[in-house]
Parts: sequence; structure tokens; C-alpha cells
Amino acid sequence: MFHTISQGKPLSLRRAGAGFSLAAGLNLLATQACAQDPQGSGPILNALLWIQGSLLGNVATAVAVIAVAMVGFMMLTGRLNWKFGATVIFGCFILFGAATIVGGIRQAAGG
Repeated sequence: MFHTISQGKPLSLRRAGAGFSLAAGLNLLATQACAQDPQGSGPILNALLWIQGSLLGNVATAVAVIAVAMVGFMMLTGRLNWKFGATVIFGCFILFGAATIVGGIRQAAGG
């Protein structure tokens, strides 16, 4: 279990998963906004692209690398369930591959 250094309370990994889900959802919204681009949506589109860039930029990549390394170390030492560890790693793949996944779905749907 993860603990914060200052308070000693458990840190919920579900909250981290919710953050990844939020980032994936914003990535989908930004991808859809780029595809349709209705008139007058410039500021909204720019805001969504900024959020997407922030959530999928260098900081998010560094956090994901640290999270995967921590999960891998905990799995290696037997302190973490393998199923949960695989779920975290699979979530990172979905987060960073969301644009490609949506593009494939749209192409298969004929859109």
C-alpha cells in the first residue's frame, strides 16, 4: 500500500485511476473537437488542446513512468497483487494510446 510521507495515511490508487480516466476522456473530447471543428469553436478547441497537452505532456509521462516503476518494484517484491499491477500498466497504455484507439474506431465505423 502506498503511504504519503507527511501524513502517514494511505494514498488511494483509485483516485489516480480516476485521473487517468479523466485524461483519457479529455483526450477523446479533444480528438472529436478536432474532427468536427464547428464555426466559433476556436477558443474552446484551444482550451481542450491545452488541457490535452498538459495531461499527456512531459510531466504526465514522467509520472506514468514513476508509477509503472513503483508498481513493478512492488510486484517484484511480492507486495502487490499481479492483477492490480497489470491493471495499472494497462491503464497507462489506454491513456497514452487513446487518440490512436479512437482513430481506429472511427475508421472502422466509416467516419
